[in-house]
Amino acid sequence: MEVRKIYAQVEETFSEAGQKSDEPLRKVAVVAVLKNPFAGRYVEDLKPLTDASEALGKRIAALAAQYMHPREVESYGKAGLVGTSGEQEHAVAMLTTVLGNVMRDAAGGGKAWISSMTKRVAPGATIDVPLAHKDALYVRSHYDGISVTLHDAPLPDEIAIIVGYANRGRLNHRIGGLAKQDIKKLDGLT
Repeated sequence: MEVRKIYAQVEETFSEAGQKSDEPLRKVAVVAVLKNPFAGRYVEDLKPLTDASEALGKRIAALAAQYMHPREVESYGKAGLVGTSGEQEHAVAMLTTVLGNVMRDAAGGGKAWISSMTKRVAPGATIDVPLAHKDALYVRSHYDGISVTLHDAPLPDEIAIIVGYANRGRLNHRIGGLAKQDIKKLDGLT
């Protein structure tokens, strides 16, 4: 795939509502903007996009893991934006299990399904990349997201693929639910 640019976003939050945290919340998003080979036409077989997502995913997931350092990845999510000459399905084809598996590898493992979001947009759109705990979707403290805006992408004939990681759950989490330390007690729910 012809990659036009790679964009990285790192945010670290130290306090929320005046409450300081012992462990800051770091969120990272890495985006690859690439040429959409199927822009402007209908193609039945989108397997070439799915196949290409492995090498692309390795590249951007490794960068995302690098930007997380020295923090460990605890949650993840993925997203895709497709330009107006493409179909939403083009982004979806690149966010399958193929990409998910390389994201898990770069994150040091993970058992849970990876949340995702896709949409067809013009340049300058914002997307909220959903984040959830990497080992169990039911860990409520980790229901979160990272907003990404690409000011010059995707162009009509491009796709933007996004990998998102975070090192912990939301600051000040206090609404109950499954705690991350209870994940090992789950049987068959992850």
